[in-house]
Amino acid sequence: MRLLWASLVGLAAVSGCMVGPNYETPATQTPSKWSGVQPATAPSSQPAGLTTEPARVDSWWRAFNDPMLESLLERAAESNLDLRVATARVREARAARSFIAADLWPQVGVSSSYDYRGGSLNTGPKPVGQTGLAPKVGQAALGAAGGALTSGQPVSAGGIAERALNSVASTVIDEKLGPEEVAHHRGQNLFQAGFDASWELDVFGGLRRAVEAADADLAAAEEGRNDVLITLLSEVALNYVQLRGFQHRLEIAVENLAAQKDTVDVTQDLLRSGFGSELEVAQAQTQYASTRSQVPLLVTAIKQSIYQLGVLLGQTPASLERELAETAPIPKVPASVAVGLPSELLRRRPDVRAAERQLAAATARVGEAMADLFPKFSLTGSFGAQSRNINHLLERDSLSWSIGPGVSWPVFDGWRIRANIEIQDAQQDQAAAVYEQTVLLAFQDVENSLVAYLNEQDRYLALTDAVRSSRLSRKLSNELYTGGLGPFLNVLEAQRAVYASQDAMVQSQTTIITNLISLYKALGGGWQPPEQAESSAETRPTMN
Repeated sequence: MRLLWASLVGLAAVSGCMVGPNYETPATQTPSKWSGVQPATAPSSQPAGLTTEPARVDSWWRAFNDPMLESLLERAAESNLDLRVATARVREARAARSFIAADLWPQVGVSSSYDYRGGSLNTGPKPVGQTGLAPKVGQAALGAAGGALTSGQPVSAGGIAERALNSVASTVIDEKLGPEEVAHHRGQNLFQAGFDASWELDVFGGLRRAVEAADADLAAAEEGRNDVLITLLSEVALNYVQLRGFQHRLEIAVENLAAQKDTVDVTQDLLRSGFGSELEVAQAQTQYASTRSQVPLLVTAIKQSIYQLGVLLGQTPASLERELAETAPIPKVPASVAVGLPSELLRRRPDVRAAERQLAAATARVGEAMADLFPKFSLTGSFGAQSRNINHLLERDSLSWSIGPGVSWPVFDGWRIRANIEIQDAQQDQAAAVYEQTVLLAFQDVENSLVAYLNEQDRYLALTDAVRSSRLSRKLSNELYTGGLGPFLNVLEAQRAVYASQDAMVQSQTTIITNLISLYKALGGGWQPPEQAESSAETRPTMN
């Protein structure tokens, strides 16, 4: 026992050792500012609507001040099926972590059993003349045969004793022998109950590395769920904004159809009065029919947007048709958008955080694999009771126990352990490259969204001027044509220009908002990192 306790103390002294590399968050080079966005010290050159203040984009949808949009986002966060799958993955990772961590603790089991055992008569008794059970059987058998021979008298192989033994041995054993001697040959009860325990001592840290990897996997799963949430919210908002854009484009098409129908009527009246031509009527009808052909396409786009929103909310496609059928304004651009600095992005983007945690898990698994090169120490023990009579099972004489250490060390495994170490090391390199690539793509997402958002605003301003001038052109060309001072072709061209510029302006207005939503998504908007939640007095968004 002294040797056992000395061994345990020695193992405990080195149990703090963990083989393998210790994880360190990789240093990442980040740009000092976003392209096209000047630092806050130069407000005169700052693009309109952008600031370098810390980005608070956890509840970006509130900047649009659209109750319907907020309602859709809240319902999507509650019932979306992709988000439900991601949440289940978090539960799975949490359970896997508990499963792995259980190996750090002793494993204790309780067992009980009952056996009814019987021995073979062919294993005894021994031949007469040998010590043990056989002489007693011989004496008893001779007595049962009528006392023809006395005990201790020599018996030959062909004598009466042999015949007597063959005929009455079974009866004699039951009636003449003592309980302990009969027990070997007849059935007996055996009751057992007790505890078994085993404990692998994590001397070289293989189990702790496994738990470290499981912790990182759990964190990566949680960040994956946050990434799904961000994507979900942006998809709902994008489809909603596109729906409102399609609805306004349909209104513009119907409005232009009415104006073009009036033109058809005018040309037909002039033809009947002898002042017009069939060519002018045909040209007017062609333009009217061309514009009318856009209506079914827009109706289809409206329906499909509603169906997509229904599925995103975890409902049947047409479930929102009545709720969203009425045309509503396209959400307006907020007065300013805080984009922060590139260095803030890595702490806020869930996909970057998930990639970093996956790298941490891969690093821990290298140490877990390296621990297999070293011996494994364990401590096993048992405590229980055995008895042929259940009434005596708990008596002191029925108790038994054992305890002792164990060591296992693979001497030759065909280089399997070293191959596994190389596998885990290669997977660590892959995870490191994936992390670096994820960071670069995150910066690219923001830069792409910024340039698209800024330039689309310039395009919208130009289209606004185009709509204003095309309306004036349509008015003047109509006046000249009806006064007989201008060709009908000018009227058709002016009408075509008005419809095209109005439709393009609505598309641009929609694109500005969708680009802004993409910017919010690229900035990691839609959730709040724990470190920001602790330092912020604002209410945590309901989507979290």
